[in-house]
Amino acid sequence: MQKIFAILFVLFFSIGVFSQPPAATEVISSEANPPAESLVNVVRSPVTIPKFANSPVIDGKLDDEIWKSGAVLKDLIQTNPGDNIPASKPTEVYIGYDEKHFYIAFKCWDEKDKIRASVTQRDAVFGEDNVRIWLDTYDDKRRAYIFGFNPLGIQADGIYTEGRGADFNVDVLFESKGVIEDWGWSVEVKIPFKSLRYTAGEGKFWGFNVARNIDRLNDEFNSWVPLPRGNPGLLNKFGKITGLDEIKTERTLEIIPTLTLKETGKRVSQTKFSNPPIEPDFGFTMKYSLSPNVTLDAAYNPDFADTEADAPVVEANQRFPIFFAEKRPFFLEGVEIFQTPIQAVYTRRIENPDVAVKLSGKIGKNTFGIFGAIDEPLFNPKDKKAFAGVVRLKRDIGDESNIGFLATTYNYPEKHNQVAGFDGRWKINQQSELRAQILGSTSRNFFYNSDTNNSDYKNGNGVGYNYQYSYNARNFGWGFGGDGTSRNFRADMGFTRRTNSMQNFVYGNLSSNPTPKALIIRKSINTSFGVRNDFDGRFQGWGMDVNLNMGLKGNTEVGGGFSIGPEKIYEDEFGPRRNATQAGAFFGAPSREAFQYGGFGYFFKRFNKRVALNSDFNIFKNSFDFDFGGGRRFPRISPAALADPNNSLDPGPGTSLDFGVGLDLKPTDKLNLSAGYSKSRLKREDTNRLAFDSNIFRFRSTYQFSRFVNFRARIDYNTLNNRVFGQYTFGWTPSPGKALYIGYN
Repeated sequence: MQKIFAILFVLFFSIGVFSQPPAATEVISSEANPPAESLVNVVRSPVTIPKFANSPVIDGKLDDEIWKSGAVLKDLIQTNPGDNIPASKPTEVYIGYDEKHFYIAFKCWDEKDKIRASVTQRDAVFGEDNVRIWLDTYDDKRRAYIFGFNPLGIQADGIYTEGRGADFNVDVLFESKGVIEDWGWSVEVKIPFKSLRYTAGEGKFWGFNVARNIDRLNDEFNSWVPLPRGNPGLLNKFGKITGLDEIKTERTLEIIPTLTLKETGKRVSQTKFSNPPIEPDFGFTMKYSLSPNVTLDAAYNPDFADTEADAPVVEANQRFPIFFAEKRPFFLEGVEIFQTPIQAVYTRRIENPDVAVKLSGKIGKNTFGIFGAIDEPLFNPKDKKAFAGVVRLKRDIGDESNIGFLATTYNYPEKHNQVAGFDGRWKINQQSELRAQILGSTSRNFFYNSDTNNSDYKNGNGVGYNYQYSYNARNFGWGFGGDGTSRNFRADMGFTRRTNSMQNFVYGNLSSNPTPKALIIRKSINTSFGVRNDFDGRFQGWGMDVNLNMGLKGNTEVGGGFSIGPEKIYEDEFGPRRNATQAGAFFGAPSREAFQYGGFGYFFKRFNKRVALNSDFNIFKNSFDFDFGGGRRFPRISPAALADPNNSLDPGPGTSLDFGVGLDLKPTDKLNLSAGYSKSRLKREDTNRLAFDSNIFRFRSTYQFSRFVNFRARIDYNTLNNRVFGQYTFGWTPSPGKALYIGYN
């Protein structure tokens, strides 16, 4: 312990030194007194977008006369690594519209032989040179479309939600093309208004920004509007565009039929397989635009065979469920509407829908989403249907605040659950905000009782909450928050990692001003402290962590830190509680406590447009082996299990190691390769044996024959279960909603 406190003393002393003004070449300044060359106080006036008489040809060349009548934006501002200073390379942006389309073009001057661009798949353009557009089509500073393009016009698109970031799983129908010339490169873009949700008309504004990313110059980011540090948020800094008065409203109907031919074989003996006849499976998805800002989506027996499978993860020694992200396109439409601090809507609970319907949009200051589905769960011995529904309402208040309501229902034989509650965001001032949510649940289900070691079928009520206050200034920030869910809280349409647990925490961070030409461009230090207990007041642990992060010259990121704190576990969290009539879940003492400490680090380096390397590790002492065993290769190795494999659980501390490394290669502009390796192991201290040792090997390959035609191969191997998984897909995707996939799993 003396060593630990000595380390803490040195670290906090270093934090104090770190927060002092650096050398004269890196004086920390305030927004009120920016450096002389700073453009942070530049104010962009609203831009009126002219109406084009005819459509330009989208070939990337900007040689159509019509572009000369467009609005022109110049003088982009470098916001990274520089702090709102002049950009290294000039960029011009041209904008116009007609009744059906929004047009935008970029002209980017650069040395031709230094431009980084490749023929890559959709949404994979941000690891090289690119330009970006944000359209806040409701001008509410809460949500915006984001579009990105590399020098060849390859597209990336998604939804940016304030406080959550960008989700590039969403696809929008539009057209783009780029070309590389002797002077640099250019891109032309044509976006149908019918592909967007928006408000328009005389006097209406859209929030707007454009940016350029020059990858080789330490990932230089140039923005049309200044992005001052110490002012949290992104959309609240945007400029405005107006003049879109003559948009012709269109109602569109999109229907995507699917026909899947499926043959599933199974082993019936050591030497024989059973291969039943091929089964046809028909379905469709449908989207209907009731208005520019309200959309109806529906699906019948949708097919998700083209969705990439989940990457393998370490499942050994896991107390709580593992989260896997939603990837199915139908459920990603309007997903940002249903996202709240507590994840009460997790659409992967809908496993195999027969029918699903979703109505979503925004009218004035009111955002809404209504979702319903009839599901046939995959592991369904009773061959019964599940009925699920969600209602989401949100009202904008002021410039950036809101209040929302969420309700869900899930019903299956002997499983009925309803959840409802409120959430809100209060933007207190430019630097601080408060977010909070509270939900109540009522369920008719089986609830485990550790006092009787039985699951009782009964009604159960619970509560879940989440809150966080944050303050961010130019070179420092701090905040506090907490979350928790009671013992009987259930959200069967959501994802709840742990119940009967609550935590409260505080955090702080310090950062230096960036120095674009120095070896260390930027650095920051972050620390947090939290305490966890259950709803009966029992102590579950506390933890503190500190980490240092640095951005170095040459597209390099490096960082590391340490964590300390005790963890305490109780046998009734794992099974029966001991009493006069029954034994407890643990062999020996009814609770275990260990003081855990360790370190972690990471490294990332993009050497050039062809090669990138990343690595991370963490090693901790006194991590718990929960005595579950690690599969067939790693039986239980606790003292109790070694004496008798039938003994109760005997958790104990050990040394854990996690390590990962990944390599990305682009041998040609059309071929992308990536390989990765990760190790996770836990060695128990009292028996000096391995609780588990997992090694996962990953390989990904994409050959892009053209912008729209590609072949993807993926292979994963996990030594823990000795399983190889392969997925191979040929795809032709000329636009969202028009695709052909041929695949093998």
